[in-house]
Amino acid sequence: MSSDGLVGVEARHLAALQAIAEERSFSRAAERLGYAQSAVSQQIATLERAVGLKLIERPGGPRPVSLTEAGEVVLRHADRLLARLGALRADLDQLVAGESGTIRVGTFQSAGARILPGVVGRFRARWPEVRVEIREELDESVLLDAVASGALDLTFASVGGGPVPAQLASEMLLEDRYVLLAPPDSPYRGRASVTLQELDGLDVVEPPQGVSCSAILERAWSASGASRHAVFRTDDNLTVMRMVGAGIGHALVPQLAAEPGLDADVEIVPLEGEHMSRRIAIFWHRDRYRSRATETFVEIACEVGRQIMQPVA
Repeated sequence: MSSDGLVGVEARHLAALQAIAEERSFSRAAERLGYAQSAVSQQIATLERAVGLKLIERPGGPRPVSLTEAGEVVLRHADRLLARLGALRADLDQLVAGESGTIRVGTFQSAGARILPGVVGRFRARWPEVRVEIREELDESVLLDAVASGALDLTFASVGGGPVPAQLASEMLLEDRYVLLAPPDSPYRGRASVTLQELDGLDVVEPPQGVSCSAILERAWSASGASRHAVFRTDDNLTVMRMVGAGIGHALVPQLAAEPGLDADVEIVPLEGEHMSRRIAIFWHRDRYRSRATETFVEIACEVGRQIMQPVA
């Protein structure tokens, strides 16, 4: 097959394929894209002619459509190309806005509570005309994908909690050690430190499965050989502190998520072990235009990270 036919492929053809792959229906894909169903069918037909291969299996009736093997190959490239177009749009918007535009920043809960306020405060003092829009997500992979597609300019995320899109670059901010939150009747209160092996069989309050902290803890428990019983799951730091204070169980949390002084009878005990930390970084798209304001935001984030905890190389 010659590549000559691919020259006529347009972004709308690839967007139609992407929508059909996700919706598994021509009609739902058309509704999502704001087209008539016949227009989507024409776009796919044009794409199949350009590729020279069948891309979609159409079983007929109410059964969902699916991609052929060739369709899956084209979709992988389509996802990357459409993400780059999104990044291009974001670059142009930022270039037009100049020094009075908007920086869109992603964050997760503990970074939003403990790192972001100091960063935004200092940034606004230096760049008062630039608006900062903040988006918080439970799943950090959603934030990383948003930076890759141009939907966000920057995001805070932990390293090691999941895959990072290849087109992203980052600057490490700090190493966030895990600690044990001990309830009033805990035998570990007053200890200088504890290990996971000592906590075998413990009742614990844990983050929801699927988030980065959960993945980090799962690996740490597995490496230690110890087991635990998850009696409650939440990603809200205040809820964790109060549940532990009420005696529901212990909790293993990053130090950023452990906020002393709240109305909960909780003691913070350091945890030992090589797996008992997470590295927090700020990410951006390595190929996108970065304004001076965006570069300043990253510099301030590094400053704040150094002041909060021991930085990492």
